[in-house]
Amino acid sequence: MTDILVVAELAGGTARKTSFSAIAAAKQMAEATGGAFDILAIGEGADAAADALKGFGARKVLKAEIAGHYWAEKYAPTIAAAAEGAGVVVACASSYGKDLLPRVAAKLGAGVASDITGISSEGGELHYTRPMYAGNVLGTVKITSDKQVVGVRQSAFEASAPAGGDSAVEDFAVVDGDLGDRIEVLSTEVVQSERPELTEAEVVVSGGRSLKSAENFENVLEPLVDAFGAAMGASRAAVDAGYVANDLQVGQTGKVVAPKLYVAVGISGAIQHLAGMKASKCIVAINKDKEAPIAQVADYFLVADLFDAVPEMTKAVSAIKAQG
Repeated sequence: MTDILVVAELAGGTARKTSFSAIAAAKQMAEATGGAFDILAIGEGADAAADALKGFGARKVLKAEIAGHYWAEKYAPTIAAAAEGAGVVVACASSYGKDLLPRVAAKLGAGVASDITGISSEGGELHYTRPMYAGNVLGTVKITSDKQVVGVRQSAFEASAPAGGDSAVEDFAVVDGDLGDRIEVLSTEVVQSERPELTEAEVVVSGGRSLKSAENFENVLEPLVDAFGAAMGASRAAVDAGYVANDLQVGQTGKVVAPKLYVAVGISGAIQHLAGMKASKCIVAINKDKEAPIAQVADYFLVADLFDAVPEMTKAVSAIKAQG
């Protein structure tokens, strides 16, 4: 029997959708081992978030209120303390999880399985499936340390929904990291956008280097993004060229997305980009090169000049939306 601790990711006093994917994975682990799972809400707004997490079937919900913006070195000691009775610590492999979990693992002396996409068990041992070589190979791994730290890929685990339970909520004492004067946070910048969060959006419209400039991203692609009510993404080539900020990058070294609809505009489909979006339910690609690699994963592939096709698509989408 193995108990699991889920670390919820909070924003503005609420649990983000990433937390619900981690809860879904924890439920699978608990069922496979006959254990139970707890949820830890940590950070600013933990009190309010813990109340909202009571209905997901956890044995208990722990809350550790820490004022101010997220700071991994400040969170890790408290999470390690909360995991004392747990065999597995789970969080989503978002930017938050990828930053935080290695520090937690170091505190626990635990092995790590990162970015897993599947869970199985054999003889009471948990095994994890994770993509390798940009998703071209799926490996099955097991962690042999006494404690395990696991990051789950959000796109591989459907977000858990409230099950109508009422878990007990308990305060958990914040553990001082004793950082002394080794680290000083000078400022924290939070990017605000009226568009949906890239990793949580149902529709994502991404642009590539073929858009040629930041101005074309703004004048050609963004109208289509807004017509769909979508999140905007970009290929690494477009980010490296300085057309958009790096927080919009989709791919192996960016964000992994799996929306209902993914529209790729002027993206050739390098293997690293495909690794970040090929789990999307429906993929539409616009590219004037009919041999572009993205054609191999696209459900609909339009061979056209994006500067002609995108404005026409924007008009068509806007007209359909106007009809209700």
